[in-house]
Amino acid sequence: MRIAVRETTLRQMRPVAVTAADIDRTIVAVWRIEQPRLITSLARMLRDVPLAEELTQEALLAAIEHWPATGIPEKPGAWLMATAKRRALDHLRRHRMVARKHEMIARDLEQEQQAMPDLDAGLDDDIGDELLRLIFTACHPLLSREVRAALALRMICGLTTGEIARAFLQPEATIGQRIVRAKRTLSESGLAYETPRGEELSKRLASVLEVVYLIFNEGYTASRGEDWLRPQLCHEALRMGRVLTSIAPHEPEAHGLLALMELNASRAAARTDAAGEPILLLEQNRGLWDQLQIRRGMQALGRACELGGANGFYVLQAAIVACHAQAEIADDTDWQRISGLYERLTVVARSPVIELNRAVAVGMAEGPEAALAIVDRLTQNYHLLPSVRGDLLHKLGRYAEARAAFEAAAALAGNQRERDFLKRRAAEAAALSL
Repeated sequence: MRIAVRETTLRQMRPVAVTAADIDRTIVAVWRIEQPRLITSLARMLRDVPLAEELTQEALLAAIEHWPATGIPEKPGAWLMATAKRRALDHLRRHRMVARKHEMIARDLEQEQQAMPDLDAGLDDDIGDELLRLIFTACHPLLSREVRAALALRMICGLTTGEIARAFLQPEATIGQRIVRAKRTLSESGLAYETPRGEELSKRLASVLEVVYLIFNEGYTASRGEDWLRPQLCHEALRMGRVLTSIAPHEPEAHGLLALMELNASRAAARTDAAGEPILLLEQNRGLWDQLQIRRGMQALGRACELGGANGFYVLQAAIVACHAQAEIADDTDWQRISGLYERLTVVARSPVIELNRAVAVGMAEGPEAALAIVDRLTQNYHLLPSVRGDLLHKLGRYAEARAAFEAAAALAGNQRERDFLKRRAAEAAALSL
């Protein structure tokens, strides 16, 4: 995956004496960054996405076996690619007699390696639009809509099954089964590795937009781990969003999604303090918001509306975020407009997350009692529901109930920063309830 800002500067790694725990953490960090690009490169060469993923996993196992003894390579991405490519060549040689296309591919790969022996040294640089092309392949209409995004997020974008389940508010086992079925379908169908054109592009675009949207969301608020943000995912989603507006310039939802991501990303510098702890929207220093990125987001939003997409799923969300971006101070926020936009959004897509966000807006516009009535009708078991409920109860002075709600939210939260934040809110409510 092309990473604009990496959490780990891989090029600075050298084989040094480190602990086993250091090696393990490094392998995890390298894998998160390199897995999508490994799959992308192998899929382009093999014309087989599931096989590319399988061989990539084998390269990971090889790293787990060898790096503790030899140290971290200078270019870990290139090491993984070289290992995966060798296994790809071995596989193609073994199956040469089964399919003639494998023989041709193997020959091409061998000739390429002989002519360009240092080809893999460039792995740690960007890969252009190959990742997006692979997402289009995974979002083929042959797969049901419910599994396209899950497959792309798991196999191509490197998210865990748990992270995907959280995004869809589904049990992890359910998402896992969908991914397995989708891989089998891809293997058996021989789908082309391609960026479709015209009508074929239109058939897949909605699913591709959904994948990019979910990648951004996972980067914007990480569902797992110790960090509140995963900036590399946000940057990658933004890159792909910009490419999509050039691929589909007359599609309002492509511009709407780009607007939504630009406007949300403009707040990145203000969302955490020096220690990495989260800062809530209304408490952020708006002087840190990126005004250039806000202007880009507003331009994309305007283009989406010009194309007739004012009531689109992503366009409406972008319009909501624009209300925050245009308020110089928190007290200037037009909560009545935001509440109305959420009302329109519920017509487009019924979702407990949307309804919960609408409740927050109603609470700001009409008071916590009105919002609590909406929240108490929701039954989804995920951490944001008791978190919002706790905040509303806190505003109503029902501190003992707020403490219980925050504790329940902390127990459900997968992200360590978020869990710590909710525990602090629970402690504050407990102190006020005495």
